[in-house]
Amino acid sequence: MSNSKLVYSSEHGRVCRHCGRPTAVCKCNAKAAAAAAATPGGHVVRVGRETKGRKGKGVTVVTGAPIGGDALDELASKLKRLCGSGGTVRDGVIEIQGDHRDLLVAELAKLGWTVKKSGG
Repeated sequence: MSNSKLVYSSEHGRVCRHCGRPTAVCKCNAKAAAAAAATPGGHVVRVGRETKGRKGKGVTVVTGAPIGGDALDELASKLKRLCGSGGTVRDGVIEIQGDHRDLLVAELAKLGWTVKKSGG
């Protein structure tokens, strides 16, 4: 196990993969690399369909959008209008009623994000 790296410590929480220090006090370039990966071109947005906990009714779920807060609510409103259906934002995940995966993948790709279909 000499080449395994510690990624979590119950004493300190998350640990930097590069320098081995807790992420709260890490001073290496890993933070800059993580910030670069969070840009729209480097982030993968997943679009899937779920029925779990909805009495068999299907919803399209958009996860991994590199935005949050009001911008996420605004994007959800735009996508709901595009699909002509209702939906909500819960815990940073956009849920749109019905199966609109193909339409949403095309629209999110227009925004410059890397989009992948998830699930079946």
